[in-house]
Amino acid sequence: MRFFESVLDLVGRTPLVRLNRIVSSDMATLYAKLEYLNPGGSVKDRIAVNIVKRAEAAGLLKPGATLVESTSGNTGLGLAMVAGVRGYRCICTMPDKMSKEKIDMLKAFGAEVVITRTDLPHDHPESYVEVAKRIARETPGAFYTDQYFNMANPEAHYLTTGPEIWEDTDGQIDCLVGGIGTGGTISGAAKYLKEKAAEAGRTVRVVCPDPRGSIYHDLYYKGVQPKPSVYRVEGIGHDFMVGTLDFSVIDEIVEVSDRDSFHATRRLAREEGIFSGGSTGTALWGALKAARELGPGKTVVVIIPDSGDRYLSKLYNDSWMQDMGFIGPGDRLGTVRDILKLKGGKVEFAEASESIGHVASRMSTLGISQMPLEGADDGGGLRMVHELDILQGLVSARCTANDPVIGVAKALEGRVTLDDPLTAVQSVFDAHNVAVAVEGGKVVGIISKIDVVQFLAARHK
Repeated sequence: MRFFESVLDLVGRTPLVRLNRIVSSDMATLYAKLEYLNPGGSVKDRIAVNIVKRAEAAGLLKPGATLVESTSGNTGLGLAMVAGVRGYRCICTMPDKMSKEKIDMLKAFGAEVVITRTDLPHDHPESYVEVAKRIARETPGAFYTDQYFNMANPEAHYLTTGPEIWEDTDGQIDCLVGGIGTGGTISGAAKYLKEKAAEAGRTVRVVCPDPRGSIYHDLYYKGVQPKPSVYRVEGIGHDFMVGTLDFSVIDEIVEVSDRDSFHATRRLAREEGIFSGGSTGTALWGALKAARELGPGKTVVVIIPDSGDRYLSKLYNDSWMQDMGFIGPGDRLGTVRDILKLKGGKVEFAEASESIGHVASRMSTLGISQMPLEGADDGGGLRMVHELDILQGLVSARCTANDPVIGVAKALEGRVTLDDPLTAVQSVFDAHNVAVAVEGGKVVGIISKIDVVQFLAARHK
């Protein structure tokens, strides 16, 4: 008979899954480590098990003890799961910005939940951190698990997450990407991977995308703690420096907006079938950036912290997204990416040194009226050649048909991103003839008015 002694034995050994549709051929290979496949649904199951294990070994927990934690949800869920198996009571404090699903799940596991205000500093007596500390002090037999300063947190990832990634990539990982909440996941896993890479004469780059409004970016680069602001992504970022975060193993911190995070999360579900939470979108946005920069032949691993089932009322709810200003009424019509998929074909470029006459001939043959320029390395940025620019140059005698086309090129205007909605394209049309999709500093698509008409007609059918 094959079985496990308890559900806690199922924590860890989560798989790597290659991402395909969301990654292009000019990018590094990108693998997602699916931490939502832990039994409690998140990466935090790992630290919950290790924190309780270490506390028991140190004699800090007696039968019937109470675990107390200040949490954005997932650590609390992991601890509630462990508490149920080990016979402990569990009390969690949470800021009121967290999803109803997390609260309901905590209660389903038998935890008691105390909700506090989000807009309070961490050291305010009524903040979720200070309330948890007070409950632990006032409750007989209570143990404050303290995920923000308990070193059993990063240790869990040094002992499990890092080794799993190294083994599953055959030691060929080039970049690890993950968000920073307590910092435990990235600090432990990155420390292990950097040590193993050094032994093998290699390096591993560690990139940490962080919500705009968190303190970590400025702390890392400037050494000063900025005034935090409210952001909607849950579980990562912070308004105070924690003890479980090791900046020395991090190579880059990238700020990501709520909007980019949520759109990336929704895209991952729709294009790769991976149903995850909002902090995944933050990490994914940074991972795609790293994959573009590293290019083919390199390997990037991004950590997927939790499941989307605890965010159905938020980022997966169009009404909530619209109320928060992350999508508009017209966003449901489609995105730039959707239009380009239907349109197909490649972007035709003009070489900077190509003659005006030859470019004009190509435009005529292809039935297009503009071409982005490539091969201009003078620091002038992205440029575009329009047929009107050629006409005006020739009529005014400022140039001849034999002159390089760069002489009539102008700075690229009308830019949109692949995840911009159709409404953004329409706004560009108000001032420009075409919308130009740019990703990673490169032109990846050109959208004309007729392209949008055909896209909408196809959707209607």
